[in-house]
Amino acid sequence: MDSLCSTMNQRIKGKHLSFEERVIIQTHIKDGFSLRAIARELGCSPSTIRYEVKRGTVSLYHGKQRRYKADHGQSVYQANRYHFGRKSGFLKKSDFIEYVNKHFSEDDWSLDVCANRSLAIGEFSSNQTVCTRTLYNYVDQGLMDSRNCDLPEKLKRNTKIHRIRQNKRKLGRSIEERPQEINDRKEFGHWECDLVLGHKTRDDQVLLTLSERMSREFLILRISDNTAASVMHAFRTLQKQYSEHWNDIFKTITTDNSSEFADLANLEQVSKTLVYYAHPYTSCDKGTVERHNVLIRRFIPKGDYINNYSLQDIINIETWCNSLPRKILAYHTPDEIFEKELDRIYQTA
Repeated sequence: MDSLCSTMNQRIKGKHLSFEERVIIQTHIKDGFSLRAIARELGCSPSTIRYEVKRGTVSLYHGKQRRYKADHGQSVYQANRYHFGRKSGFLKKSDFIEYVNKHFSEDDWSLDVCANRSLAIGEFSSNQTVCTRTLYNYVDQGLMDSRNCDLPEKLKRNTKIHRIRQNKRKLGRSIEERPQEINDRKEFGHWECDLVLGHKTRDDQVLLTLSERMSREFLILRISDNTAASVMHAFRTLQKQYSEHWNDIFKTITTDNSSEFADLANLEQVSKTLVYYAHPYTSCDKGTVERHNVLIRRFIPKGDYINNYSLQDIINIETWCNSLPRKILAYHTPDEIFEKELDRIYQTA
């Protein structure tokens, strides 16, 4: 039949054969049509007809004859469609899901940490777990114990316009003088410093926070107020704690231009520690400690009196932060990296 005179509609490329087309195939094979002729009439590839005939052929008369049957071809097609696609491993990996639910609810781990910490320590193999994206999909589908509202970061992501303002206060050495290799985070001993306020009243205490850039070790020191004298008193206490190893552990400190850090540069007179001041209104210059301050807010919301929290509460927050596996640390904890570096320093002393 001339294709220009054909009354059949043009076949859509990639469309599966219908049952009516399978009946046409069965009829034409019985009438002696070639597979290529059938393909021309149906407007598809000869390979499509050949594969269809192979799938839909059945044995008749005790295996003495083999014929193509449209209904059998349709049933094979429907069976293949039923088993088509990637199947969910939720039920098959119930032990891992229970592990995720436990650490998410009891230890406040993120889903990413739950998905990869088990691999890092060898508690589960790769075929026993699912990836981070799949865990988030399970949450969206309502399969997990947690919900989207329980994820601390998912619902509050916001893109803000970054503005660089003119430097109005210079308390000491600018961050622009800081060596470039410190940005690589490959050398231990470079810290960032900040303050966390509670109720912002004079009678409330303040948290002095420090974060080591390589290991992400986090220190929380409770001080009486947000004055330069209180900050320096805390650093002198910390310096006595590490004594002769201070210069190896605290090589540099980066902080902001707030008045409470005005005297911090005095550390350079009594030690080899170099103090750098970030650009004003540029919190990203010390993003590590800023990110850790956000973790504190999970336990001490803004506006709460820090006086209402005991010293043990502060220690528990610090312990939780330093025992939280991090993706950037290959799902090891800051404590593991920090203790390893301290051992190296003490052994070489």
